[in-house]
Amino acid sequence: MPLSAAEAARSPGAAPVDQVAVRRANLVRVLREVRTAGPLSRATVARHTGLTRATVSSLVTELIERRLLRETDYQQDGTVGRPGRRLEIDGSAVAALGLEVNSRYLAAWSMDLAGRRLQERRLVHDATHQDAEHTIRTLAGLAAELIDDARLAGAHTAGVGVAVPGPVDIATGFVRSAPNLHWRDVPAAALLRELLALPDEVSVVVDNEANLAALAEHGHGRPGTADLVYVTGEAGIGAGIVAGGRLLRGSGGFSGELGHILVDPAGERCACGRIGCLETKVGLPAAMRVAAPDLEGADEGAATGAVSHDPQEQAGELLRRATAGDPRVLTGLDEIGRWLGIGLSIPVNLLNPEVIVLGGYFAAVAPYLLPAAMRELRERAVAGDAAVCRVTGSALGFTAAVRGAADIIVEEIFADPGRVAVHV
Repeated sequence: MPLSAAEAARSPGAAPVDQVAVRRANLVRVLREVRTAGPLSRATVARHTGLTRATVSSLVTELIERRLLRETDYQQDGTVGRPGRRLEIDGSAVAALGLEVNSRYLAAWSMDLAGRRLQERRLVHDATHQDAEHTIRTLAGLAAELIDDARLAGAHTAGVGVAVPGPVDIATGFVRSAPNLHWRDVPAAALLRELLALPDEVSVVVDNEANLAALAEHGHGRPGTADLVYVTGEAGIGAGIVAGGRLLRGSGGFSGELGHILVDPAGERCACGRIGCLETKVGLPAAMRVAAPDLEGADEGAATGAVSHDPQEQAGELLRRATAGDPRVLTGLDEIGRWLGIGLSIPVNLLNPEVIVLGGYFAAVAPYLLPAAMRELRERAVAGDAAVCRVTGSALGFTAAVRGAADIIVEEIFADPGRVAVHV
């Protein structure tokens, strides 16, 4: 049973207690109890956490002063006496900012601690023909807009999460390699912090886009699913792996590079420099090449009226043509689905997930990919049909990674509510 600092200090034989650490831990406990089971009265929080009512009252007062909790209507908690006012997550004074760098666009998503979206922006941007510093400078401009919008709404941005398509050193914020961006050893976190003039207390976290998309899918799309693999479907292909309810990063944080697994030794050269990677078979450029070659070279604002290089627009056009029965698109997507099934057999045989979630353009055209993908997957599942998991398109679509980037900042605050300033 958790103890208050005073209670722990009175325990026989107890070591000297860091009262600040104890209080911080109890703030986290109370906040998470309301988050997961609320709205709750103070008495109910005390009963659920095992803390005394006096301790809970003090902690709740502080959390209200930090505008992380608020009191609402009265609730009878089943005990004798007056009903207590219910507590629920407030968080309106704190914003979390998520950013995404894609080879063809930049995105930003701002939300408060209760998960309410504040602002969303998306900018077509060809990062493949710009150096890293120019792209990050453009991204910083997008971020500054949302930080200002949050400030005008009365919210302080507590941190910035950044999704990038490649392996990242989480501890330093360096993007080690992003083949589709032509980035190598880019200090993305430091550059963003400098460009935005962020103080030290505002965190900047850079992570792989597939990891962050997997976290978003686990938290929003499929809560309660303990074992899932999220597969991105854009210019690059990556996998975010949630095992036992936790993100599986690997020892160096570089797990999930599904797109760069060899599937065709006689295939094409990949952006990573190798031959026959899965990405060359199922990435969005490959899909456009085999299913809609007339759109493959379309430019933004082309007078022909063709869709641009924006992946979301390209996915929409593929879906429109497939729905209309275009034979070239249907044949092309069936071929993409076959190669996708080959690729998906790897995490199925290696990890035995409960579900595989397809993101990006895969989600848009999933009904036309999945028949061929599932046929191939069933043939390659070593344990037979019992090991063939459900494969489905993501409901979050192209927003999964940027939402996941904002989510990691939200989780930071719930893990350390004391970093949020008191409002009096």
